[in-house]
Amino acid sequence: MSRRTPVLAALLLVLLSGCSTVPTGSAPVQITEAPTRPAGQVGIEPQEPLSGALPEEVVRGFVDAAASTVGGHPVAREYLTPEAADTWSDEAGITLIGPDYATVNADAGTIVVTGDLVGSVDTRGVFTGSAGDLYTRDFTLVEVDGEWRITNPPDGLLMLVPDFERLYDERAAYFVDPTGQRVVPDPHYLLTGEAQPTALVQRLLEGPSPALAAGVRNALDGVTLTRAVTIAGAMVTVDLAGLRDVPAAQLPLLCAQLVWTLDQLEGVSSVEIRANGEPLAADGVPAVQRTDDWAGFDPDAAPADAEVHYLDAGRLMTVDRSPAPGPAGAGAYGLSAAAVSADPRTSALTSMVGTAVTGPTTTLLSGPYGGELTPILAGARLSAPTVAATRPEFWVVRDESAVVRVPASGSPQPVNVPTLQGQGRATALELSPDGVRAAVLVSRADRSALLVGTVVRSDEGPVALRDLREVAPSLGSVVDVAWPTAGSLMVLAGDAEEGVAPYVVGVDGWGLSEVPTSGLPSPPTALAAAPSQLPLVSAGGTVWQLSGGTWATLIRGQQPVPGDQPFYPV
Repeated sequence: MSRRTPVLAALLLVLLSGCSTVPTGSAPVQITEAPTRPAGQVGIEPQEPLSGALPEEVVRGFVDAAASTVGGHPVAREYLTPEAADTWSDEAGITLIGPDYATVNADAGTIVVTGDLVGSVDTRGVFTGSAGDLYTRDFTLVEVDGEWRITNPPDGLLMLVPDFERLYDERAAYFVDPTGQRVVPDPHYLLTGEAQPTALVQRLLEGPSPALAAGVRNALDGVTLTRAVTIAGAMVTVDLAGLRDVPAAQLPLLCAQLVWTLDQLEGVSSVEIRANGEPLAADGVPAVQRTDDWAGFDPDAAPADAEVHYLDAGRLMTVDRSPAPGPAGAGAYGLSAAAVSADPRTSALTSMVGTAVTGPTTTLLSGPYGGELTPILAGARLSAPTVAATRPEFWVVRDESAVVRVPASGSPQPVNVPTLQGQGRATALELSPDGVRAAVLVSRADRSALLVGTVVRSDEGPVALRDLREVAPSLGSVVDVAWPTAGSLMVLAGDAEEGVAPYVVGVDGWGLSEVPTSGLPSPPTALAAAPSQLPLVSAGGTVWQLSGGTWATLIRGQQPVPGDQPFYPV
């Protein structure tokens, strides 16, 4: 069975109802009690080379032998010549290929391996997906005492996806968004086993992955582990050094990061933090902590009044088919898309923006929810607006090339997007719930692709959206995108032949799964999703919600509600 993040697994369930990290040769702290791999075997260990094996069988055996939890991969080394076995490193990350790979005997002593390149996992356990590339490598073999052995193994492990899913768990290290309101997931892949809790804390101490680093804060910066993390019953204990140097205002952030990160471990419900062997004593910090103690940092918190909104003939509507308050609900502006922001303290709906098309011009209107809206930005085209839960600031793409942010009480400001040029025409943008990431759809000659980047803020220049990377390139053209959780995406994708269908995928591109379309009257055209909310689509000019694995009408037991462009306030 595939191993997924707890969040993504829970999301799929709702929609349809490890030792150390990837082997690494260095660590920022020395923990004498933490083994680099489990002391014993975990699961099924690979088979040693058979006598008289053919070259193709030796190469396949070497690939299978990557699926080992034993340090050094001794069985894999048996498939190598003595010289190669002495120099080969299994600590240079993992290359993942599909299970249906081919081995071709090119000539005597050369086997060519070809397969689907799924991606790679670096030494810290960070997955990077492949852009649909093909993996090809020539393996050279010679006879050693009458047996074929490999002379040129690749650096690191070459592993099949099913083996990786069996041996590695996806675990998020949580960092803090720039406003200090939420923890932000940074997915890693850790080898299952008794040392996984220590590896997970080490990921926090090492800091966020390169793609995320500029967009988050780490209250554990400069802190080190004094010993291996231990679990007794349902409580995990973490002993840290350097806590005396952490400002008192940072301690709640530090505790929230640790507690939300370790809460993912199976059977764990509480965390004890110690400072050099002594219980952490600080005002406002419980001796034994749970996520409930730091619920204010919930990565997937949702406002209580975040009921469904959608558009019907230019009017802003709510879930019970009633017009939203004010001129927007009366159809005064003829809106084509909208977004609403909620106060993170009271959940009250406070501000909104909407787009309206008049001839060749699209105008962005802004104002208080339920009040008058005034023009604030115009262009030939404006994408549907988006807003994050951590600040009242709306983003749009103007003329498929320029990203603009509009503070609720300010004027439009350009967003620097250095990696967007050359990617394609930007047709849509959606901010993650924490405002740290943004998903962008870009239209290319052959299809529309999904990119994810990191929002970077500093006092020295404009807000930037950096490091845009393609996610799930195996999808057809992507039509729409939304964030059901802070660590996952939901998309509509497909083509004219296969049709459009919804999918969910991790923010790093791992765990792509199709969502059923049963119940829909026609292929969906627009999508909405938000933490703790049922996904929505518009199909056939009506709005539908996904509940128990089937798409149902917005108001159960009644006829489909006419409308388009559904969304949730955040």
